[in-house]
Amino acid sequence: MVAWVTALSKTRNIIKQVFSPSKGDVDELNVEALEEILLRSDVPVQLTLEIIDQLDSAPRNVSRKELLKDLLLAELGEARPFEWASDQKPLVLLLLGVNGSGKTTTAAKLAKRTMEEGFKPMLCGSDTFRAAGSSQLKIWSEKLGCDFVGGEMGADAAGVAFNAVETALIKDCNPVIVDSAGRMHTKTPLMDELPKMARAMNKKLVGAPHEIWMVLDASLGQNAVIQAKQFNAVLPLSGIVITKLDGSSKAGFLFSVRSELNVPILFAGLGEGEDDLVPFNPEEFVDALFGA
Repeated sequence: MVAWVTALSKTRNIIKQVFSPSKGDVDELNVEALEEILLRSDVPVQLTLEIIDQLDSAPRNVSRKELLKDLLLAELGEARPFEWASDQKPLVLLLLGVNGSGKTTTAAKLAKRTMEEGFKPMLCGSDTFRAAGSSQLKIWSEKLGCDFVGGEMGADAAGVAFNAVETALIKDCNPVIVDSAGRMHTKTPLMDELPKMARAMNKKLVGAPHEIWMVLDASLGQNAVIQAKQFNAVLPLSGIVITKLDGSSKAGFLFSVRSELNVPILFAGLGEGEDDLVPFNPEEFVDALFGA
């Protein structure tokens, strides 16, 4: 399993330039450098300005490095571990995201986590826009040994989602993890398909989908937040999963996710392995930014 400190090495390599032993703690001589580095790491502009202001005004005997860590941690808030155990049986989770965000692999990794916790998940491949849209998820289901419902190209995605919930009720599967087709937030017809899917699942099981999570590619930085806003306007999001943190130098965009979306970050992908999707932990995230 990849560690937080390893996954965030690219962002940390940028930040540590301010805290190198030769420069000591942050002082008046390198505050400008810190400001540039925070912005390059995709920390929001307003938050960056507030941080710089507080560092500038802090007493001389206060460690700027520790103060910066405290300020970043306060912005993220406390950890909100997700509990799969629910009064909803099955609990239906709909995953959203743009093409290439890592959504399908995330669905499989989430299924694996639930199996390790004693659940009997079902994977649903509702990507009917591509010729082999759900085949990758079907392969994952066979590898994991969990149930699967999919649809052929051109099939009604809402109908596939409906069938998955119906089958899960019959087979007593829980949770149902529905992997929707990747779609750009600018494509109105594809975005309009999402509420239709939600209505279809609700017809079979009132309240479904109980969770709507978006998978965001960390390498896109602020662009990922723009995408999430558009999806959130179509279907209110209840959670965020961050992928590809290990390949990004823009981990600062997570602060925009919290401040601009007000949606909890629940899981983070720290690597490509099956076990590299972990619950998001703000303290471990911030510590890793500084090499702790």
